[in-house]
Amino acid sequence: MRYPLVIFCALFFVLPLSASAATATKFEVTGWIPYWRSATGIVDTLPHLDVITEVNPFVYTIRADGTLRDNGGLDAEPWLSFIAAAKQKKVRVIPTVMSGSGGALHAILSNTKARIALEDRIVKLVKDNNFDGIDIDFEGKYAKDKDYFSTFLRGLVLRLPKSSMLMCTIESRTPLADRYYGTKPPKDAGLYANDLKQINKYCDRVRIMAYDQQGIDQKLAATAASSSQLYAPVADPAWVEKTIRLAMKDISKNKILIGVPTYGYEYSVTAYAGKEYIYKLLWPFNPGYASTTAAQYGITPQRNSAGEMYFTYTADAPTSTTPVSLGPTSAALAMLAATAYADTYNSHLDFRLVDWPDAQSLQQKIDLAKKLGVRGISIFKLDGGQDPAIWGVLQGVKKWE
Repeated sequence: MRYPLVIFCALFFVLPLSASAATATKFEVTGWIPYWRSATGIVDTLPHLDVITEVNPFVYTIRADGTLRDNGGLDAEPWLSFIAAAKQKKVRVIPTVMSGSGGALHAILSNTKARIALEDRIVKLVKDNNFDGIDIDFEGKYAKDKDYFSTFLRGLVLRLPKSSMLMCTIESRTPLADRYYGTKPPKDAGLYANDLKQINKYCDRVRIMAYDQQGIDQKLAATAASSSQLYAPVADPAWVEKTIRLAMKDISKNKILIGVPTYGYEYSVTAYAGKEYIYKLLWPFNPGYASTTAAQYGITPQRNSAGEMYFTYTADAPTSTTPVSLGPTSAALAMLAATAYADTYNSHLDFRLVDWPDAQSLQQKIDLAKKLGVRGISIFKLDGGQDPAIWGVLQGVKKWE
């Protein structure tokens, strides 16, 4: 699941192979706890199980030989106590099996024996641990493996216990006219590794990774550029709505969960004359990093047109992490200074852009999910580093129900 992640699942046509296909329309809130911050994620999430429908330990990866690796120690503490508490609260516990290697996935999925062996391992994992199902997050697949992946999902449905849910996490799709706005789409632009109709057929839920947008929607980017706005969002609601409406053409909205990010990105931005900006992604971060940096240098973050928080600052070198204060508190001060320099000297100047979603951004995604009538949201990630105010937002969802 990229630094962040999203998810996809579906039933087996009219009469689902998976008997677990839910018929209720309760708004669902699911969230991933990543293995690299499992201790803090567990401590932070435990008191709030009453506002979550399902928790997804993001711990299992696939080795090149098709065996599974537990990166988070689900068979030990503190996971054991956490899982017991979740079950007591009737919160589904469905771990994620993840791979981001297209080559490894091709070798497994295209080989009948290897594919069936992987299906058997996953099913055994679910049965032995009494999980409520499994979440499949295979990223970076080749388009030529589309049918193999569908066959793999069918095999899982046939083998999983009737009470188990098959959850699926898939990449978002941007409408091609918007993704290639102003340019001619390449010939392979419409080739995808996921057959959404088959995913709808076999999966109980489909979580769409509607984040890591950055510059993929060239139409929205062009609109922002025309008004000289900085634009490198993690997930603009306007873009998210496009991706979900596109998915709804092939996937039942009753199965769709909108992936919601809780992390941000820092960029090195080069300002050129004429208010042209070139973005270089540096690294992801949790909101605490942004708050600390802004406070240290007297900067007041503001909300941008994508509904996320942001500010700019100037570093002492393009790769430095030590910012230089410019004095005033404007979130856009460094951008304005760099732009003025570029225009005056017909040159260019670099500055930093820090952009991240907060609790209000989460509320916007919840509102969008309700507007579109989809099943709910899936949060990536719950690791103790997200905006703590999100729990109050989720409590509001609980009261709304």
